Amino acid sequence: MSEKDTISMQLVREALLQSCAQGAASDEVLDKVGIDPALLQSVEARVPATSYARLWRLLARRHDDEFFGMDPRKLKSGSLAFLCRSSMVQPSLAAGLASGLAFLSLMLEHLPAQLVRQQSLAEIVLLEDDQDPRRAFTYFTYWMIVHGVACWLAGRRIPILAIELRCPQPDFCDDYQVMFSQNLRFDRPRTRMIFSADCLDLPIKRSAEELKRFLAHAPANILVKYRDPESLASRIKQDLRQLPAEQWPETEPLAQQLCMSASTLRRRLAEEGQTYQGLKDSVRKELAIVWLAEPSISFAEIATRLGFADASSFYKAFRKWSGSNPGHYRSLILNEAT
Repeated sequence: MSEKDTISMQLVREALLQSCAQGAASDEVLDKVGIDPALLQSVEARVPATSYARLWRLLARRHDDEFFGMDPRKLKSGSLAFLCRSSMVQPSLAAGLASGLAFLSLMLEHLPAQLVRQQSLAEIVLLEDDQDPRRAFTYFTYWMIVHGVACWLAGRRIPILAIELRCPQPDFCDDYQVMFSQNLRFDRPRTRMIFSADCLDLPIKRSAEELKRFLAHAPANILVKYRDPESLASRIKQDLRQLPAEQWPETEPLAQQLCMSASTLRRRLAEEGQTYQGLKDSVRKELAIVWLAEPSISFAEIATRLGFADASSFYKAFRKWSGSNPGHYRSLILNEAT
């Protein structure tokens, strides 16, 4: 993993909150993993993802808990390995996820989970009791494990359409949006992750040697989904989000704005594994799933906002992006009682 991949110091504080006494104890832990304890006082500080991964492993060893002490039952050391081992022998991602979620539901008292398939969409729902919601960090650590293992099992990233959480929105969300989805919704009746059901049919073909390599680098290889916020692709996407779709520049004007030639722009994006059209589609998808959660915004209006000629063109594009039609997605996201 490149050292340019960084984690907010806010997440370091959250990891220490229940795992380590404050003061000298936490300073000693941070020193051991190569994080300057003085950074705890900085709101804007960031640390290498590899350092955060070392912190996770150290705390897990010391407390025999791979879940930072955030559940009455410990997720004992070796749980991630067992989760992967039991899931990888399943034929498909659906079966692998079902096996993994059953194991986590057995191990953790407060976070039982269920995989639900509804036509072209799938969701993992946490079947919590009615007591107060957990911290956002608790939920996102759970999703980090589940989603990270799912991506490894499938051999590809599983795109997330939305994550809803019962808890209030925390002061910081940037890292969570980069890791999971721009579409995070808080203070919802349930905590769930929504993605295309097509992913569930992906075959699992992992060997014992691949498992060994995965575990040797975990959890750093789970955290590698973080992208450099200063990358060219990230800067372009951020600029696109600030403009109406009809004002998005074509390649040549965009290159001029960035003080480079069009060929240099295409080459720089290719080095990051991106294309300009792909970035525009990505932002359109992000905006679409946010607006579909608002029942007052019609499909025709969403199509217009996104720069499509008509609602039919938007329908086709959304199905290509997500594997679901917008009507079904809106029905699932708004049907809070199911």
